[in-house]
Amino acid sequence: MAGGAPATAHAREGVLRPAPTPALTWGIVLAGAFAASAALLFALSNEAIGGELGEPLVIAVLSDWVTASYIVCGLIAWWRRPASRLGLLMIGAGFANVLSTLSWTTNELGYTIGQALDFVPAVLFLHVALAWPEGRLHGRFERRLVVAAYATAIGLELLRMSLGGFGPLNLLEVVDNPELSAQFTRLQLVTMSGFCFAALGILVERRRRHGPQLRRPVTLLVDAFALGLIMIAALYLSHVVEGPAIPQLRWAVFATLGLAPIAFLVALLDARLARASVADFFIELEADPAPADLRDALARALRDPSLELAYWLPDFASYADEGGRPLELSDGDARRATTLIDRDGDHVAALVHDPALLEEPELLDGVTAAAGIALENGRMHAELRARLEELRGSRARIVAAGQSERKRLERNLHDGAQQRLIALSLELGMLEASLEGKPDARRRLDLARREIAQSLEELRDVSRGLHPAVVSGHGLAVGLEQLAARAPVPVRLDVHVDGRLEEPLEVAAFYLVSESLANVGKHARATRATVDVSLADGRLVVEVADDGVGGADTERGSGLRGLADRVEALGGSLRVWSPAGGGTRLRAEIPCAS
Repeated sequence: MAGGAPATAHAREGVLRPAPTPALTWGIVLAGAFAASAALLFALSNEAIGGELGEPLVIAVLSDWVTASYIVCGLIAWWRRPASRLGLLMIGAGFANVLSTLSWTTNELGYTIGQALDFVPAVLFLHVALAWPEGRLHGRFERRLVVAAYATAIGLELLRMSLGGFGPLNLLEVVDNPELSAQFTRLQLVTMSGFCFAALGILVERRRRHGPQLRRPVTLLVDAFALGLIMIAALYLSHVVEGPAIPQLRWAVFATLGLAPIAFLVALLDARLARASVADFFIELEADPAPADLRDALARALRDPSLELAYWLPDFASYADEGGRPLELSDGDARRATTLIDRDGDHVAALVHDPALLEEPELLDGVTAAAGIALENGRMHAELRARLEELRGSRARIVAAGQSERKRLERNLHDGAQQRLIALSLELGMLEASLEGKPDARRRLDLARREIAQSLEELRDVSRGLHPAVVSGHGLAVGLEQLAARAPVPVRLDVHVDGRLEEPLEVAAFYLVSESLANVGKHARATRATVDVSLADGRLVVEVADDGVGGADTERGSGLRGLADRVEALGGSLRVWSPAGGGTRLRAEIPCAS
């Protein structure tokens, strides 16, 4: 959103969904406990699994760990954040893991269902990782990636089961071709590993975009997701190459998959602690922080170092930072969220923050309500700075327009009146040659020629006052040399500027020296003057001093005020020291790119 009305900005959004009722909560808990117990019994009663893993109790306990962590944490997420689908997705992942353990049973139907869903828990983990924190996927690529992962996990598994090689409990066997089934197994494992690495790349890119500003609990959760994806891909690729210690690697995968829900609980705990710290934010606001410090205070209260604060300026119909500089808020970036802040029915500001804060509406509401008065003061400050910026820009445009007009007048005088006077003087010279023997007429013609020459010189002075053409054509140093040569007192000129500067800078410096030397001749009663021009720290420094009587009136003098306007319009500053009897020193500093 590029500055428009605040109604176009997006605030906290989300479909209103009810939190789970106590009866539903207890039903899910009991169902999860029953499912976990059943999975444990399936593993302990299946000698084949025991023979493969060596320790059936270990894999059963780890599987129950994953199931319990996802169901319990999913319930907490659903209860705390009913608007998000993440809790439901986590609960689904927990029960899907239980369904996959049906492959440990000796029942044909149970075995077939469990084996068909063998890869689904891994895809659900990938889905949860990419859907955090809103419970939805971001962008077309992520949606296609997850759909392809589900299709590969289920579709290729059903195809493999139809080719045999799974034993007598497989109800989907159509032909007995274990070799072809093994080839599809390798394809499935490699493809699933590729999906894991693709999801890992997405998480890494998200982390890179946020950089060190990512909230610490969020960092922990993203790292848990990334570690789980790496472990899953490592397990699948180990199967492909028939690597060592596959059972132990499988145990490590199960243990790792249960870490993400725990990290999620840590993030929830951090949010609860943050809400408790709103009282500290109140205390900080009592100290009346400066507008520049308010953003930092808000970031600390919300525990989001990446937070940005934008003030709404109704007169400008745009957002601005605390310095009054325009800001653009984008409502098409899923990596950032915007919360609008109103006070007494008027839109005041907007917070641009980590989307995870949308899942903590109590914290956002508490902090923004506490900061209401401070934000209103900050907006007034930002509006004042914006008006100053507008005034500065307007003054610069006025100076530039005046300079352009003076340049046009100078050109018109040079090409018009001056040329006609020169032509008239030449014509009089030719006429004088034809008046031989008429001394009175020749005397009158000679007087007229002198008057034309004087008028031409005065016109040239006016022309130079309108626009210093010598500066435009030959540079600042040459123009200053001409000023020093025509000055009413001896001038020591010292110019340390290599090459050309931008024309507005050179013209401003020229007028600064010209007006100063003119004042020396009119008022200072000085015997000498010095002019120093140099570049220092990216600024053009012009200093003019004389040994006159001093006492220059910097308030009433329109010449000095005009020079100050010209310098300040370029972002510079002008200072004048003129003690009585101590001469006058004028110093201007103007930013420049050279």
